[in-house]
Amino acid sequence: PGFTAPKLAWVKNNEPETFAKAAKVLLPKDYLRLWLTGEYLSDMSDSAGTSWLDTGKRAWSPELLEATGLTVEQMPGLVEGTDRAGTLRAELAEKWGLGSDVVVAGGAGDNAASACGMGTVAEGQAFVSLGTSGVLFAANGSYLPKPESAVHAFCHALPNTWHQMGVILSATDALNWHSGVTGKSAGELTAELGDALKAPSGVTFLPYLSGERTPHNDAKIRGAFVGLGHESDRVVLTQAVLEGVTFAIRDSLEALKSAGTKIDRVTAIGGGSRSRYWLSSIATALGVPVNIPADGDFGAAFGAARLGLIAATGADPLSVCTAPETAETVEPVRDLTSAYEAAYGRYRALYPAIRGL
Repeated sequence: PGFTAPKLAWVKNNEPETFAKAAKVLLPKDYLRLWLTGEYLSDMSDSAGTSWLDTGKRAWSPELLEATGLTVEQMPGLVEGTDRAGTLRAELAEKWGLGSDVVVAGGAGDNAASACGMGTVAEGQAFVSLGTSGVLFAANGSYLPKPESAVHAFCHALPNTWHQMGVILSATDALNWHSGVTGKSAGELTAELGDALKAPSGVTFLPYLSGERTPHNDAKIRGAFVGLGHESDRVVLTQAVLEGVTFAIRDSLEALKSAGTKIDRVTAIGGGSRSRYWLSSIATALGVPVNIPADGDFGAAFGAARLGLIAATGADPLSVCTAPETAETVEPVRDLTSAYEAAYGRYRALYPAIRGL
Protein backbone atom coordinates (compact mmCIF):
# COMPACT_ATOMS: atom_id res chain seq x y z
CA PRO A 1 0.00 0.00 0.00
CA GLY A 2 2.99 2.36 0.28
CA PHE A 3 3.57 2.45 -3.49
CA THR A 4 1.82 4.78 -5.93
CA ALA A 5 -0.22 2.26 -7.94
CA PRO A 6 -2.34 0.98 -5.02
CA LYS A 7 -2.99 4.58 -3.94
CA LEU A 8 -4.36 5.41 -7.39
CA ALA A 9 -6.35 2.16 -7.32
CA TRP A 10 -7.92 3.35 -4.05
CA VAL A 11 -8.82 6.70 -5.62
CA LYS A 12 -10.33 4.91 -8.61
CA ASN A 13 -12.46 2.68 -6.37
CA ASN A 14 -13.44 5.27 -3.77
CA GLU A 15 -13.37 8.62 -5.59
CA PRO A 16 -14.06 7.77 -9.25
CA GLU A 17 -14.91 11.37 -10.14
CA THR A 18 -11.46 12.50 -8.98
CA PHE A 19 -9.74 9.61 -10.77
CA ALA A 20 -11.51 10.49 -14.03
CA LYS A 21 -9.91 13.96 -13.94
CA ALA A 22 -6.33 12.61 -13.72
CA ALA A 23 -4.43 13.81 -16.81
CA LYS A 24 -0.90 13.09 -15.53
CA VAL A 25 0.49 11.23 -12.53
CA LEU A 26 3.58 12.85 -10.99
CA LEU A 27 5.58 12.00 -7.90
CA PRO A 28 6.09 14.93 -5.49
CA LYS A 29 9.55 15.96 -6.68
CA ASP A 30 8.42 15.67 -10.30
CA TYR A 31 5.51 18.02 -9.67
CA LEU A 32 8.07 20.47 -8.32
CA ARG A 33 10.13 19.91 -11.48
CA LEU A 34 7.04 20.70 -13.58
CA TRP A 35 6.63 23.99 -11.73
CA LEU A 36 10.34 24.80 -12.06
CA THR A 37 10.84 23.79 -15.69
CA GLY A 38 7.50 23.06 -17.36
CA GLU A 39 8.66 19.48 -18.08
CA TYR A 40 6.71 16.27 -17.33
CA LEU A 41 9.63 14.02 -16.42
CA SER A 42 10.62 11.48 -13.76
CA ASP A 43 13.78 9.52 -13.00
CA MET A 44 14.14 5.75 -13.04
CA SER A 45 14.83 5.20 -9.33
CA ASP A 46 11.78 7.08 -8.06
CA SER A 47 9.55 5.68 -10.81
CA ALA A 48 10.59 2.15 -9.83
CA GLY A 49 8.68 2.70 -6.58
CA THR A 50 5.35 3.29 -8.32
CA SER A 51 4.73 -0.40 -9.23
CA TRP A 52 4.16 0.72 -12.85
CA LEU A 53 7.74 0.52 -14.11
CA ASP A 54 9.21 -2.45 -15.95
CA THR A 55 12.33 -2.17 -13.82
CA GLY A 56 14.48 -4.49 -15.92
CA LYS A 57 13.68 -2.62 -19.16
CA ARG A 58 13.67 0.82 -17.44
CA ALA A 59 10.38 1.67 -19.15
CA TRP A 60 6.72 2.09 -18.18
CA SER A 61 4.74 -1.15 -18.33
CA PRO A 62 1.47 -0.80 -20.29
CA GLU A 63 0.17 -3.97 -18.63
CA LEU A 64 0.75 -2.71 -15.09
CA LEU A 65 -0.75 0.68 -15.93
CA GLU A 66 -3.79 -0.97 -17.48
CA ALA A 67 -4.37 -2.83 -14.20
CA THR A 68 -5.10 0.53 -12.56
CA GLY A 69 -6.98 2.03 -15.50
CA LEU A 70 -4.11 4.23 -16.70
CA THR A 71 -2.03 4.55 -19.88
CA VAL A 72 1.56 5.35 -20.74
CA GLU A 73 0.37 8.73 -22.05
CA GLN A 74 -0.61 9.70 -18.49
CA MET A 75 2.92 9.04 -17.22
CA PRO A 76 5.85 11.47 -17.33
CA GLY A 77 8.77 10.88 -19.65
CA LEU A 78 11.63 8.87 -18.14
CA VAL A 79 15.21 10.02 -17.64
CA GLU A 80 18.21 8.76 -15.74
CA GLY A 81 19.02 10.48 -12.45
CA THR A 82 22.17 11.97 -13.99
CA ASP A 83 20.40 13.37 -17.07
CA ARG A 84 19.52 17.00 -17.75
CA ALA A 85 15.79 17.02 -17.07
CA GLY A 86 14.81 20.56 -17.90
CA THR A 87 16.09 24.06 -17.22
CA LEU A 88 14.73 26.63 -14.85
CA ARG A 89 11.93 28.73 -16.39
CA ALA A 90 13.15 32.16 -17.49
CA GLU A 91 10.78 34.09 -15.23
CA LEU A 92 11.96 32.15 -12.17
CA ALA A 93 15.62 32.56 -13.12
CA GLU A 94 15.10 36.32 -13.45
CA LYS A 95 13.12 36.52 -10.19
CA TRP A 96 15.85 34.70 -8.25
CA GLY A 97 18.78 36.42 -9.97
CA LEU A 98 20.10 33.25 -11.62
CA GLY A 99 21.55 32.57 -15.05
CA SER A 100 19.68 31.53 -18.15
CA ASP A 101 20.73 27.85 -18.23
CA VAL A 102 20.12 26.49 -14.73
CA VAL A 103 19.96 22.71 -15.17
CA VAL A 104 17.52 20.55 -13.20
CA ALA A 105 18.80 16.97 -12.91
CA GLY A 106 16.70 13.84 -13.21
CA GLY A 107 17.23 13.27 -9.50
CA ALA A 108 16.41 10.19 -7.45
CA GLY A 109 14.21 8.58 -4.86
CA ASP A 110 15.27 9.07 -1.26
CA ASN A 111 17.25 5.86 -0.77
CA ALA A 112 18.91 6.00 -4.19
CA ALA A 113 19.88 9.64 -3.51
CA SER A 114 21.34 8.60 -0.14
CA ALA A 115 23.31 5.89 -1.92
CA CYS A 116 24.75 8.48 -4.33
CA GLY A 117 25.74 10.59 -1.33
CA MET A 118 27.33 7.56 0.33
CA GLY A 119 29.05 6.36 -2.83
CA THR A 120 27.03 3.13 -2.79
CA VAL A 121 26.75 2.85 -6.56
CA ALA A 122 28.91 -0.12 -7.65
CA GLU A 123 28.13 -3.80 -7.28
CA GLY A 124 29.07 -5.14 -3.85
CA GLN A 125 28.69 -1.82 -2.02
CA ALA A 126 26.04 -1.59 0.70
CA PHE A 127 24.78 0.52 3.57
CA VAL A 128 22.50 0.02 6.53
CA SER A 129 20.32 2.95 7.54
CA LEU A 130 19.02 3.19 11.10
CA GLY A 131 16.41 5.89 10.82
CA THR A 132 12.74 5.86 11.76
CA SER A 133 12.57 2.86 9.47
CA GLY A 134 15.52 0.64 8.64
CA VAL A 135 17.04 -0.09 5.24
CA LEU A 136 19.67 -2.55 4.07
CA PHE A 137 20.66 -1.23 0.63
CA ALA A 138 22.92 -2.96 -1.88
CA ALA A 139 24.00 -1.69 -5.30
CA ASN A 140 23.77 -4.15 -8.20
CA GLY A 141 25.26 -4.29 -11.67
CA SER A 142 22.23 -6.15 -13.02
CA TYR A 143 18.51 -6.53 -12.31
CA LEU A 144 18.00 -9.23 -9.64
CA PRO A 145 14.29 -9.46 -8.77
CA LYS A 146 12.86 -11.91 -6.25
CA PRO A 147 9.39 -10.61 -5.34
CA GLU A 148 8.50 -13.49 -3.02
CA SER A 149 11.26 -12.33 -0.63
CA ALA A 150 9.71 -8.82 -0.34
CA VAL A 151 13.07 -7.38 -1.41
CA HIS A 152 12.69 -4.17 -3.40
CA ALA A 153 14.63 -4.47 -6.68
CA PHE A 154 14.70 -0.94 -8.14
CA CYS A 155 16.56 1.06 -10.77
CA HIS A 156 19.45 3.00 -9.29
CA ALA A 157 19.92 6.69 -10.04
CA LEU A 158 22.93 6.01 -12.29
CA PRO A 159 22.47 4.58 -15.82
CA ASN A 160 22.44 0.79 -16.22
CA THR A 161 22.61 0.14 -12.48
CA TRP A 162 20.05 -1.28 -10.10
CA HIS A 163 19.79 -1.77 -6.37
CA GLN A 164 18.07 -4.01 -3.86
CA MET A 165 16.64 -2.97 -0.52
CA GLY A 166 15.35 -4.80 2.47
CA VAL A 167 13.08 -2.44 4.38
CA ILE A 168 11.89 -2.72 7.98
CA LEU A 169 9.21 -0.32 9.17
CA SER A 170 10.41 0.34 12.74
CA ALA A 171 14.12 0.83 13.48
CA THR A 172 14.80 3.84 15.71
CA ASP A 173 11.00 4.08 15.86
CA ALA A 174 11.07 0.93 18.01
CA LEU A 175 13.63 2.46 20.38
CA ASN A 176 11.63 5.70 20.49
CA TRP A 177 8.51 3.72 21.39
CA HIS A 178 10.45 2.04 24.21
CA SER A 179 11.68 5.47 25.29
CA GLY A 180 8.11 6.75 25.51
CA VAL A 181 7.05 3.81 27.63
CA THR A 182 10.00 3.98 30.04
CA GLY A 183 10.29 7.77 30.27
CA LYS A 184 14.01 7.61 29.44
CA SER A 185 15.56 9.14 26.33
CA ALA A 186 16.94 6.86 23.63
CA GLY A 187 20.46 8.02 24.53
CA GLU A 188 19.94 7.23 28.22
CA LEU A 189 18.57 3.78 27.39
CA THR A 190 21.48 2.79 25.15
CA ALA A 191 24.01 4.26 27.60
CA GLU A 192 22.70 1.86 30.29
CA LEU A 193 23.88 -1.04 28.13
CA GLY A 194 27.51 0.02 28.33
CA ASP A 195 30.02 -0.38 25.54
CA ALA A 196 30.71 -4.12 25.42
CA LEU A 197 28.24 -6.27 23.49
CA LYS A 198 26.36 -8.77 25.62
CA ALA A 199 25.01 -12.19 24.71
CA PRO A 200 21.24 -12.13 24.09
CA SER A 201 19.35 -12.60 27.36
CA GLY A 202 16.58 -14.87 26.15
CA VAL A 203 14.04 -12.03 25.91
CA THR A 204 13.07 -11.51 22.27
CA PHE A 205 11.47 -8.39 20.81
CA LEU A 206 9.58 -8.41 17.52
CA PRO A 207 9.71 -4.84 16.15
CA TYR A 208 6.52 -5.08 14.10
CA LEU A 209 4.92 -2.01 15.67
CA SER A 210 3.32 -0.95 12.38
CA GLY A 211 3.53 -4.19 10.40
CA GLU A 212 6.56 -5.30 8.42
CA ARG A 213 7.83 -5.25 4.88
CA THR A 214 10.91 -7.41 4.27
CA PRO A 215 10.61 -10.36 4.33
CA HIS A 216 6.97 -10.75 5.46
CA ASN A 217 5.10 -8.00 3.58
CA ASP A 218 2.51 -8.09 6.37
CA ALA A 219 0.63 -4.92 7.27
CA LYS A 220 -1.37 -6.57 10.07
CA ILE A 221 1.36 -8.22 12.16
CA ARG A 222 2.21 -6.45 15.43
CA GLY A 223 5.15 -6.47 17.81
CA ALA A 224 5.76 -8.48 20.95
CA PHE A 225 8.13 -9.19 23.83
CA VAL A 226 8.60 -12.93 24.39
CA GLY A 227 10.47 -14.63 27.24
CA LEU A 228 9.88 -12.05 29.99
CA GLY A 229 10.70 -12.98 33.57
CA HIS A 230 10.91 -11.25 36.95
CA GLU A 231 14.54 -10.45 36.19
CA SER A 232 13.65 -8.66 32.92
CA ASP A 233 14.43 -5.09 33.89
CA ARG A 234 14.63 -1.97 31.72
CA VAL A 235 18.18 -2.73 30.56
CA VAL A 236 17.18 -6.21 29.44
CA LEU A 237 14.22 -4.81 27.51
CA THR A 238 16.40 -2.16 25.86
CA GLN A 239 18.86 -4.82 24.80
CA ALA A 240 15.99 -6.90 23.39
CA VAL A 241 14.65 -3.91 21.41
CA LEU A 242 18.03 -3.28 19.78
CA GLU A 243 18.46 -6.98 19.05
CA GLY A 244 14.95 -7.20 17.59
CA VAL A 245 15.74 -4.47 15.07
CA THR A 246 19.12 -6.08 14.41
CA PHE A 247 17.47 -9.42 13.65
CA ALA A 248 14.94 -7.71 11.38
CA ILE A 249 17.92 -6.33 9.43
CA ARG A 250 19.38 -9.85 9.39
CA ASP A 251 16.08 -10.97 7.83
CA SER A 252 16.70 -8.42 5.10
CA LEU A 253 20.24 -9.71 4.59
CA GLU A 254 18.97 -13.27 4.18
CA ALA A 255 16.35 -12.06 1.69
CA LEU A 256 18.99 -10.16 -0.29
CA LYS A 257 21.27 -13.20 -0.31
CA SER A 258 18.43 -15.36 -1.60
CA ALA A 259 18.04 -12.88 -4.48
CA GLY A 260 21.69 -13.25 -5.49
CA THR A 261 23.35 -10.36 -3.63
CA LYS A 262 26.58 -10.82 -1.68
CA ILE A 263 27.50 -8.29 1.02
CA ASP A 264 30.98 -8.29 2.61
CA ARG A 265 30.64 -5.09 4.66
CA VAL A 266 28.19 -2.25 5.19
CA THR A 267 28.41 1.44 6.02
CA ALA A 268 26.11 2.69 8.78
CA ILE A 269 24.08 5.88 8.50
CA GLY A 270 21.09 7.36 10.32
CA GLY A 271 20.47 8.46 13.89
CA GLY A 272 20.70 4.95 15.31
CA SER A 273 24.27 4.61 14.06
CA ARG A 274 25.41 6.84 16.92
CA SER A 275 25.06 3.81 19.20
CA ARG A 276 28.27 1.76 18.98
CA TYR A 277 26.51 -0.99 20.93
CA TRP A 278 23.84 -1.24 18.25
CA LEU A 279 26.43 -1.29 15.46
CA SER A 280 28.33 -4.04 17.27
CA SER A 281 25.09 -6.01 17.49
CA ILE A 282 24.46 -5.54 13.77
CA ALA A 283 28.02 -6.50 12.81
CA THR A 284 27.77 -9.66 14.90
CA ALA A 285 24.32 -10.68 13.64
CA LEU A 286 25.18 -10.01 9.99
CA GLY A 287 28.70 -11.41 10.27
CA VAL A 288 30.25 -8.46 8.42
CA PRO A 289 32.23 -5.36 9.45
CA VAL A 290 30.27 -2.10 9.80
CA ASN A 291 32.02 1.08 8.65
CA ILE A 292 31.29 4.41 10.30
CA PRO A 293 31.91 7.31 7.89
CA ALA A 294 33.93 10.33 8.88
CA ASP A 295 31.89 13.28 10.11
CA GLY A 296 29.91 14.99 7.40
CA ASP A 297 26.58 14.98 5.60
CA PHE A 298 26.56 12.09 3.15
CA GLY A 299 22.82 11.58 2.89
CA ALA A 300 20.13 12.17 0.30
CA ALA A 301 20.65 15.95 -0.05
CA PHE A 302 24.35 15.43 -0.78
CA GLY A 303 23.51 12.70 -3.27
CA ALA A 304 21.00 14.95 -5.02
CA ALA A 305 23.65 17.67 -5.24
CA ARG A 306 26.04 15.17 -6.82
CA LEU A 307 23.40 14.24 -9.41
CA GLY A 308 22.94 17.94 -10.15
CA LEU A 309 26.68 18.35 -10.67
CA ILE A 310 26.80 15.40 -13.06
CA ALA A 311 23.78 16.65 -15.04
CA ALA A 312 25.16 20.18 -15.32
CA THR A 313 28.76 19.31 -16.18
CA GLY A 314 28.67 15.86 -17.76
CA ALA A 315 31.14 14.56 -15.16
CA ASP A 316 31.71 10.82 -14.84
CA PRO A 317 29.17 9.52 -12.30
CA LEU A 318 31.56 7.02 -10.71
CA SER A 319 34.23 9.66 -10.20
CA VAL A 320 31.72 11.96 -8.48
CA CYS A 321 29.77 9.41 -6.39
CA THR A 322 32.68 8.23 -4.26
CA ALA A 323 32.48 6.83 -0.74
CA PRO A 324 33.41 9.00 2.27
CA GLU A 325 36.45 8.30 4.40
CA THR A 326 35.89 5.65 7.06
CA ALA A 327 36.40 6.96 10.58
CA GLU A 328 36.02 3.63 12.35
CA THR A 329 35.13 0.02 11.61
CA VAL A 330 33.06 -2.07 14.03
CA GLU A 331 33.97 -5.74 13.71
CA PRO A 332 31.71 -8.70 14.58
CA VAL A 333 32.24 -10.06 18.08
CA ARG A 334 33.18 -13.60 17.07
CA ASP A 335 32.90 -14.96 20.63
CA LEU A 336 29.16 -14.13 20.52
CA THR A 337 28.43 -15.48 17.04
CA SER A 338 26.92 -18.73 18.32
CA ALA A 339 24.78 -16.96 20.92
CA TYR A 340 23.53 -14.53 18.28
CA GLU A 341 22.75 -17.35 15.85
CA ALA A 342 20.69 -19.13 18.51
CA ALA A 343 18.83 -15.92 19.37
CA TYR A 344 18.15 -15.24 15.68
CA GLY A 345 16.72 -18.73 15.36
CA ARG A 346 14.29 -17.98 18.22
CA TYR A 347 13.41 -14.68 16.57
CA ARG A 348 12.69 -16.37 13.23
CA ALA A 349 10.44 -18.94 14.86
CA LEU A 350 8.20 -16.32 16.47
CA TYR A 351 6.68 -14.65 13.39
CA PRO A 352 4.76 -17.76 12.25
CA ALA A 353 3.85 -18.47 15.88
CA ILE A 354 2.08 -15.13 16.41
CA ARG A 355 0.89 -14.39 12.86
CA GLY A 356 -2.54 -15.89 13.40
CA LEU A 357 -3.17 -14.35 16.83
